[in-house]
Amino acid sequence: MKIATWNVNSVRTRLEQVIDWLKQNPVDVLCLQETKVIDADFPRSPFEELGYHVYLSGQKAYNGVALISGKPLVDVTTGFTAILSDQQLEWDEQKRVITGVIDGIRIVNLYVPNGAAVGTEKYAYKLRWLKILREYLRCLLLLQADICVCGDFNIALEAKDIHDQVSPDNHIMASELERQALRDILAMGFADAFRKFTTEGGHYSWWDYRAAAFRRNLGWRIDHHYLTPVLYERAKSCIIDATPRKLTQPSDHAPVIVELAI
Repeated sequence: MKIATWNVNSVRTRLEQVIDWLKQNPVDVLCLQETKVIDADFPRSPFEELGYHVYLSGQKAYNGVALISGKPLVDVTTGFTAILSDQQLEWDEQKRVITGVIDGIRIVNLYVPNGAAVGTEKYAYKLRWLKILREYLRCLLLLQADICVCGDFNIALEAKDIHDQVSPDNHIMASELERQALRDILAMGFADAFRKFTTEGGHYSWWDYRAAAFRRNLGWRIDHHYLTPVLYERAKSCIIDATPRKLTQPSDHAPVIVELAI
């Protein structure tokens, strides 16, 4: 089974690129972030014509997540409150969470808030959001042992996940509080699929549009697949496909694909 995560930075803007990529890389599940479109306006037909099923949680101009699956998914829910009924609905105003089950594997597709800058209100929101995510995943683990949590985490966990021309000290997406919040989540039993196969630095999934960052490989690794123990053992590969980033007007992110033995 192949599961891909890709922040497409507007699915309608990148539609041709995404469809072409899917034709060349017919993954079992494609997890999209930053779709930036309400569900009614999502371009379903091109995906359905390829034989995929489409599951959505979108909003206008911002955020938005989608699951594009070769097989029908079961137990599809969106947002935190579907699992954490005690949480206030305000946490689901931003469409950032969707989950479903395929062949006994629960896939959780996330678009974690960016946080803007350390010390801001958006930064505080990100830290609170991550705490709620931990509780959400704790509840899911009680229901299902095999979980793949993937998406744009907007966090580079280690120094080697960032190019060497930026100082990560107290930098958004690399501050200690953000990293600790993610480590607290991983401590529940999740492991980084990419690092199972690639331990060295210099491999990134996001490059700023400015300063010729992609050409100079001045990137960050902020798009991840985190797996529970059995799935981690079943992981056969995990790669970053930078090819779409070379296209004209691409997303600033590249797809990350994990392959699991069935």
